[in-house]
Amino acid sequence: MDPDTMGDGSGDIYWRRRMSVLVAVLVVVAVVAWACSSGGSGPQRPSSTQSSVSVSPTAADPLLAGLHTMTMDTATPSPTPSPSKATPAALPKRPGDPCSEGDLVLSMQGKQDVYAPGVQPNFLISLVNTGPVMCSADVGPRSMEVRITSGADRIWSTSDCVSGEAAQVKQLQRGVPFVRSLDWDRRRSSSDCRTDPPAALPGTYVAVARMGKLRSPMGVFQLR
Repeated sequence: MDPDTMGDGSGDIYWRRRMSVLVAVLVVVAVVAWACSSGGSGPQRPSSTQSSVSVSPTAADPLLAGLHTMTMDTATPSPTPSPSKATPAALPKRPGDPCSEGDLVLSMQGKQDVYAPGVQPNFLISLVNTGPVMCSADVGPRSMEVRITSGADRIWSTSDCVSGEAAQVKQLQRGVPFVRSLDWDRRRSSSDCRTDPPAALPGTYVAVARMGKLRSPMGVFQLR
């Protein structure tokens, strides 16, 4: 039927029906579009099969397990404890071994503070082993030297022009001092071993016993 030929009232009913059908179609399209958009962007609930079964990469593939371990180690390195240095136990010293300087006490004492003309100064040198056992030490005139000075002037030394054996190794019992008495002839000494060395002048002098890094207390005396 041609809508233009319809009489009064029937044309309005026809167009109203057409509009109702069009609106219904638009509503259906809008609902479908909304359902599709909400399902694609919103969180999806996992299926019962996915929630009950989980497959770890370590169980599925050993290569993935190795890569996973390397990634975790690289990303979060754990602190590695530094190895403690092992301190070797101190071995007991055997009797007769060379003495340690830390176990020796060197001292010297002059007989007098003032020496009259013609009187030779005399010194008493002692060396004591304070170590745990008996030890050996060279007490020869070069190793255990007595040196006399006056200011910066080196006057005399037992290590100058040594005759005979220079080394004299002695065994030092713990706590038992080795003692040596020494006279000075009041003459200067030198390494050239001159036959007629000059005599020391009257004045103030200092005597010290030396042994490696060990030094005795200074002994101050005067020659008249």
